[in-house]
Amino acid sequence: MDRSGCSERESTRTSREVIDVAPGRPIAPSIAVALLTGGIDLHYAFGLALALVSQGSYLDIIGSDELVCPAFFGKKEISYRNLRGSQRQDVTLVQKVFRVGRYYAKLIRYAASAKPKIFHILWNNRLESFDRTALMLYYKLLGKRIVLTAHNVNAGQRDSNDTLINRLTLRIQYRLADHIFVHTERMKRELVEEFHVSKNRVTVIPYGINNSVPNTQLTTKEAKARLGIREGERTILFFGRITPYKGLEHLIEAFRQLRIRHDEYRLIIAGKPDRCDEYWNTIRGGIRDEVEKGHVLLQADFIPDDETEVYFKAADVFVLPYRAIFQSGVLFLGYSFGLPVLASDVGSLRDDIVEGKTGFVFRPEDPVDLARAAEDYFASDLYTDLDRRRPDLLHHMTERHSWDVVGQLTKRVYAALLDITLPEELSRCAGSTPSPDRHSDSCDHSGVRP
Repeated sequence: MDRSGCSERESTRTSREVIDVAPGRPIAPSIAVALLTGGIDLHYAFGLALALVSQGSYLDIIGSDELVCPAFFGKKEISYRNLRGSQRQDVTLVQKVFRVGRYYAKLIRYAASAKPKIFHILWNNRLESFDRTALMLYYKLLGKRIVLTAHNVNAGQRDSNDTLINRLTLRIQYRLADHIFVHTERMKRELVEEFHVSKNRVTVIPYGINNSVPNTQLTTKEAKARLGIREGERTILFFGRITPYKGLEHLIEAFRQLRIRHDEYRLIIAGKPDRCDEYWNTIRGGIRDEVEKGHVLLQADFIPDDETEVYFKAADVFVLPYRAIFQSGVLFLGYSFGLPVLASDVGSLRDDIVEGKTGFVFRPEDPVDLARAAEDYFASDLYTDLDRRRPDLLHHMTERHSWDVVGQLTKRVYAALLDITLPEELSRCAGSTPSPDRHSDSCDHSGVRP
C-alpha cells in the first residue's frame, strides 16, 4: 500500500495566517465546524478532518505550521487557518511569550466572527487553565456548541503531577462542554464517576488508525539494511516521546534478560525525551555501553513522518511498556504498518490486542513478564510468518478503528447538538440508530465496529 500522508517532505511549511482553500464556500445547509487542534497532532486531525469532509462537513481547521498538510488544500470544504504559526523552541523566552499572546489574540478574534456554530476542541492550547475556563466561557457566550475530544481524562494523574487546580479546571471544562468524545468505556466511566459528567453527554469513539504517516513500497529487508540490522536479528522497537510514564526502563531491563539467553536481540529506541532531563540522563547513562556495542540503536530525537516507516518496517515487534495510559496513538501507528505489539496491561490497551493475533500483553512494571511475553512472541507463528501476517493485521485493525466510524459518530453528535436531521444514508446503521452515548457496535461495514 502506498500511503502518501502528510510528510515534511511533501509539506510546504508556512506562517501565513489564513489559507482559504474554499473562497465563497457554502456554510449551510451542511454542518460547519471549527476544528481547534491546539496546533498539534497532525495524525489525529488529518484522519478526523478527511472523514468529516467525506461525510459532508465544512471545516475551519485552526492549526499551526506543524499541521500544514497538502491534503487539506484544494478542497472546497476546508479552510485552513494557521493562527498558531511556528512553534520552534530555539527562540528566547520573550519571543515565546509574545508568540503565545499573539496566538490567543488571533483565536479570540476568529471566534467572534466565526461562522461555524460547532467548536470542536481536539487539544487545548498552551495555557490550559485559561483554555478550560475563560476561553470555554467565551465560546459559550458567543453561542457556540462545544464538542471536546478528551484523549486523556486527567493527564496530570497519569504523569504523577496532578493538582487541585488541575482537577478544578478540568471539572469546569467538562461541565461547560456540550458533548465529550473519549476512546474507551473506561475513560467514560472515569468522566462519569470522577468528574460527574452525565452519561448522555459522552460518546465512546474508536481511536482512528493512523493514515497520515507515509507508507511506501519500502520493504522490511530494505528498512533493516538502512538501520544496519542484520538478517535474523530479533528487533524490538520503542517509538515515540520519552517520558517517565512510558516505562522505558522496564523494557531495557527485559531486553538485557533476553540477551542473556539469546544474543540475537536488538533494541531500537526512537523518540525525543520530553521534559524529563533527570529521568533521561539516567536512562542514557545506563545504556551507554549497549549503544556503543551496537546492541541498542538509539535515535533520541523527533522522528519526522517521512522517516517513521523505516523504524516500523525494520522492527519485528514494538513495545508499549507503559506504567499508566488510557489509550496510545503509537499503538495505532504501529498497527498501521501491520506490526504486532507487546503492551503492558494498563488502561484499555488490552481491549485492542488480540493475544497471539495482533500481539501479547504483560504485567506492567514487570521486566520478567515483559521478557516472557517477548519470548512467547518470537516463538509464535505471528513472528515466524510475519511478512504474510502484516497485511492481515492491518486490515483487521483498520476495520475496527475506521475513520469512517469516527466521522459518522462525530457528525451525528454535531447534528443532534444543532437539532439537524441528517439524511438517512449518513445516519443509517444495521437496524438501529445508536444514541450519541454509545459505540455504534451495530453498524455494518459502512461504519464497522466488530
